[in-house]
Parts: sequence; C-alpha cells; structure tokens
Amino acid sequence: MGYKFDENTKSWIAFCSKRHPRTRVPYSLRRKGIKTEAEAKRIEKQLLWQLMESFATKAEGMKFKSLLPKFYENMRTRGLSETTIETYQLCLDAHSLPIWGEKRIDSITTQEIVDLIKVKLAHRSPSHQKSMLKFIRAAFQFAVENNWLARNPTPRLQIRIGNKIKAVLTKEQARILLEKAKEYEHEWYPVWAVALYTGMRNGELHALTWDKVSFENRTILVSSSWDKKNGFKDLTKSGEDRIVEIAENLVYVLKELKLKNSDSPFVLPRIDSWDVGRQAEILRAYLYALGLPRIRFHDLRASWATILLGQGVEPVKIMKMGGWKDIKTMMIYIRKAGIDIKGVTDGLVLHNPVANPVANVINLKST
Repeated sequence: MGYKFDENTKSWIAFCSKRHPRTRVPYSLRRKGIKTEAEAKRIEKQLLWQLMESFATKAEGMKFKSLLPKFYENMRTRGLSETTIETYQLCLDAHSLPIWGEKRIDSITTQEIVDLIKVKLAHRSPSHQKSMLKFIRAAFQFAVENNWLARNPTPRLQIRIGNKIKAVLTKEQARILLEKAKEYEHEWYPVWAVALYTGMRNGELHALTWDKVSFENRTILVSSSWDKKNGFKDLTKSGEDRIVEIAENLVYVLKELKLKNSDSPFVLPRIDSWDVGRQAEILRAYLYALGLPRIRFHDLRASWATILLGQGVEPVKIMKMGGWKDIKTMMIYIRKAGIDIKGVTDGLVLHNPVANPVANVINLKST
C-alpha cells in the first residue's frame, strides 16, 4: 500500500498490493494521474477495499463444481476435440465431482488426490488411474493459470504401466487373414489390407480419398482423419502430414478398388458398421473364426510395424511412415519384434553340441 508523486507526469500514483488470504497469490492495483496528495490517499484506501471485495468473491464462489464447467469451456476455446473433452468430463464428473463438488478448490489437498487415485480407484487399471491423474492435474492447472490457486496440488505419483502390446499378428497370420477375407469376399477385406500394408490409423483409413493416392509414385499422402463424433478433419492425430509408400501387392488391391468405386471420392468402401465404430468387434469375430489372435483394430498398425521390423527395416523409417513422434512407442514394437536383442548370442559358442567323438580309453594297466 502507498502513494507517490511522479515527477515525469507531475501527478500522484496510488497503489496497493496484497496476497489472497487463502491462495497466497499476490494481487496489485494501481491508479495513475491523480492530481492531489489528499486524493491519492483516499484512492489508496479504495484500492484496498476493491482487493478485499475481490478476495471475498473469489473465495466464496470458486467451488470445484464451479471450476469444471469453466475448464471444459476453456478446452473448447483451445480447440480440443469434443471426443477429448467428453473423456475428461466423463471421468472428472464421475470420480471427483461427487466428493469435491461442494469444496473450495483451495481446500482440496494433495493427500485427498492421492486417496482418490490410490484408494477410491484402486480397483481400476493403472492406465485409468494415470489418465484420471492427468485430468485432475489439468483442471487444477487451469485454476492456477487464472490466479484462483497459488499452486497445483496434484502430486507426481508413479503409476507403472507395462509397455505391453496385447497382441499382434505375425506375418503368417496376417497372410491368412487377408487371403481368407479375399477368398470369401468379406466387405472388410480392402480395409484390413490397406491397414496391414500401410500402418494407417482407423480414422486415417476412413478419410482417405483418391486425390491422396499416387500410383505413379507409389505413395499415399496421409493428411486427414475421421471419427464418429467429430467427423472429418484435415488433420492427423500427430498434427503433421506424412507420406506412406504403397507396397507392390497393395497396388493391385487399390486399382481393383478404383474400378469398383470409380464414382466415390473415398478409397475404401463406406461400411455401416464402420461408421458406427464397430471395426474392432468385426475384426475380432473374424479372427476368432479363423483361429487367430483376437487383436484390436488398432493392433493392425502394431502388426504392420513389428512385421517390418522383423524384416530388418530401420526403425526411423517406420516411425516416419507410421507418424510416430515418440520413440518410446517405437521401442515397444522393437521389443515385440525382438530386434533389440537380435544377434546378442551369435558369438556365444561354448561347446560342439553336434559332434560326438569317441573317447580314447587308455588302459592304464597295460602300460
């Protein structure tokens, strides 16, 4: 608090600084161009009252149930997809709102967050716990950025999630899937073929159009995606376009599709069950009928990566074609394909397991 005379403007300045009584966040108010010292003293007191009133309003109104709608709206303003926002909202509203809804956000402690994750959600998978922790941290960080909290109370918990792919198809299993699907003219055959030959994501496959396919250069430009909630968008998951090489065998599949669907701008057929998100269900049912591992649709992408790695393709090339930015994800596939340990035992020679020489028996008595 205070006031002073500004020689440059030949006027008085009144100012007031104070920390919020609960959040301890500092706030300041300042007024310039005051004509007299008496007026500056009076305005100084007014500024203090303004700060105190704003503190009272913030402390009274910012309950956790009031924070969440503001947080969700901020996510929309930042351009996050409705699918992402819905995921955050479903989890936060289900797990945190019932126990923290009426509490002031500055009264929620780190221990309460730990109890929610480790006790209330103990029966949930580690990945679910980790996601929930991320959602809580983001909501409180939004409050910090708006000066409603001095610090984010969310702890840095170590939640171990095994870097494990549930299952992938081997090269032989992928061959069986495609050959049987083609033999029985399954409507999903071209979708599975393009997925296994390119490593494209589900939404990228659905959005693929003929103008992105170059038979001359044997390339596909991956620059758009689709999901059932938000529809089509000119953006991939990573946010970057990429080029995928078309394998020789896939050229025939694509040309056959072009002949069948010459009037459609889309490369792959429009399938009703695909439009409603049943791609994993359909794939698993068909794999079960063939006696193959019942993988998820997204694991076709992992199968593509591990097959190429097993054939000796450089990981950096697969990362580029697959659109992966994180080397951690690629390391999972490398371990799955056994590339990281290939050749380790090549020099480990301890004995000859094939030869069985006849031992020379020496009769000590005869000598």
